[in-house]
Amino acid sequence: MKNQKRYTMKKLAMLLACMVAIVTVLGACSVTKPTSSSTASSNALLDQIKERDKLIVGVKYDTKLFGLKNPSTGDVEGFDIDMAHALAKSILGDASKVEFKEVTSKTRIPMLNNGDIDMVIATMTITDERKKEVDFSDVYFQAGQSLLVKKGSPIKGIEDVTADTTVLASKGATSIKNIEEKVPGVTVLEFDNYQDAFNALKAGKGDALTTDDAILYGMAAQDPGYEVVGKPFTDEPYGIAVKKGETKVVEAINKALTDMKADKSYNEIYKKWIGKEPTT
Repeated sequence: MKNQKRYTMKKLAMLLACMVAIVTVLGACSVTKPTSSSTASSNALLDQIKERDKLIVGVKYDTKLFGLKNPSTGDVEGFDIDMAHALAKSILGDASKVEFKEVTSKTRIPMLNNGDIDMVIATMTITDERKKEVDFSDVYFQAGQSLLVKKGSPIKGIEDVTADTTVLASKGATSIKNIEEKVPGVTVLEFDNYQDAFNALKAGKGDALTTDDAILYGMAAQDPGYEVVGKPFTDEPYGIAVKKGETKVVEAINKALTDMKADKSYNEIYKKWIGKEPTT
């Protein structure tokens, strides 16, 4: 009887050992899953774009030269729009396979991360802070922050802006932080978009409007009574933003940018909207 009991205990011990071994092996297998899942997620968006056969791009509708809705045709026109068409041609083989959705400086990152759009091409400056939320392509346009004022204004540059100056800006833009750092105590009034800010400037609600010089030149072109003054006081490198982790889309965008600069099609778009050849 004792021998039988000893035999039974031995069998139980062996069974437990086998169970431990199986759990260990299963646990080891599960460790490798996040790697394959991570790889899949980096390809997911590019696969969706190709399956859908269309790019969905967030652009601005109120920024002359870059993204402005033409009231006559209903089409959105500008530098960023032409860049989106060029990306569609590179990624999908057809420049017309693109859908545009309106974004503002405030809404573009939430819309991107919610999956409403595939990418943002909307005068978006690459910053370390934004890199925590989204991934960026290589620089596709180099701008610099400046000031727009009414002709005859005593403000001729950033050196004339004081704590008593009221500056207008667009919500969510890096220009707000930059002007506050340059002029501590300055009053900044924020608006939902650049057109609202420009209308406020024309209504006398502020002394100057600040954002990237390329955008300001577009505003000045709308009304000859206003001008861009002074030299740019920041570097504003624009990037195309995608949802974090979508590395294959970033690679596809960067390849398109490289090819466009090599065949000079980038230069053609730049000259069409900015009026001169790019310096870099």
